[in-house]
Amino acid sequence: MPRLLIALLRRLAWAAGLMLAVLALNFTLIHAAPGDPASVIAGEMGGGDEQVIASIKSAYGLDRPLPVQFVTYLGKSLRGDLGQSYTYSRPVSELILDRIGPTILLVLTALLVAIVVGTLLGVFASRRPDSLASSAVTVLSLVGYAMPVFWTGILLVILFGKVWPIMPIAGMRDVRQYGLGGWGAVVDVLHHLVLPALTLTIVYLAQYSRLSRASMLEILGSDYIRTARAKGLNEWVVTFKHALRNALMPVVTIAGLQFGNLISGAVLVETVFSWPGLGTLALEAILGRDYPTLLGVLTFSSMLVIVANLLTDLSYRWIDPRLRGT
Repeated sequence: MPRLLIALLRRLAWAAGLMLAVLALNFTLIHAAPGDPASVIAGEMGGGDEQVIASIKSAYGLDRPLPVQFVTYLGKSLRGDLGQSYTYSRPVSELILDRIGPTILLVLTALLVAIVVGTLLGVFASRRPDSLASSAVTVLSLVGYAMPVFWTGILLVILFGKVWPIMPIAGMRDVRQYGLGGWGAVVDVLHHLVLPALTLTIVYLAQYSRLSRASMLEILGSDYIRTARAKGLNEWVVTFKHALRNALMPVVTIAGLQFGNLISGAVLVETVFSWPGLGTLALEAILGRDYPTLLGVLTFSSMLVIVANLLTDLSYRWIDPRLRGT
């Protein structure tokens, strides 16, 4: 059996074990949180006595011991059944499928822009590390990294909603454009995407620019780079073909590890900009003590993070040929 296939199977087994542990931890923490979902449901129905609350608990299986509830939930999850939402009275899987598209669009846009622009800024700063431009990139990176994501979002809302009102600050579509299709609808979504994606990008762009700058400075001082320059190769070829590929390893590593932070940051950004993704769904589930929906969102988000780390691990073999035989 090829080594690559063995490595892939080993990592898939590790991912399955980690997913099981995450499921158990999320289930325990959510049910240990204060608040009774049966009382919340009864309150939404106009109130009820202890008998009504007991019947609600029985209907949703909340009266059974916690280990029994977890085993039942785990069995259903393996079949793709994440339960029924207390708030929406719909399958949680349907709610997640409705909201996952906007979240993936937001997170991937922010991640790609942050990696590309941050890496290019780091490369630019590393070519002349003592220049004024390099110092400016360093200062801007530190400022961007120090800004909390929700605070950055609020500033952008104030700037482009009040001071300079040229960008939409809420939602994913213009209510006046819901009948619009084709490229008009795409442009409308992209127009609404700019500020949420920019909010997430600013924070992580700072990290990637600093990281790529430090990595490039180390690589540019290597013997093989001096040899390439001594052969008379063009400086752009030396920088982007020989140095950048090796300098990308730390960037790719951090990108995989930071995917979970991006998901959590998206929760705050979606709340600030009323972006209809998993973040707003999770917030609604928290406020409504909707355990199945919240657990479903956490489970799906955890799965995305695990898959991202798995893809990051496999991408090392594409970036560094020396790892393809391991």
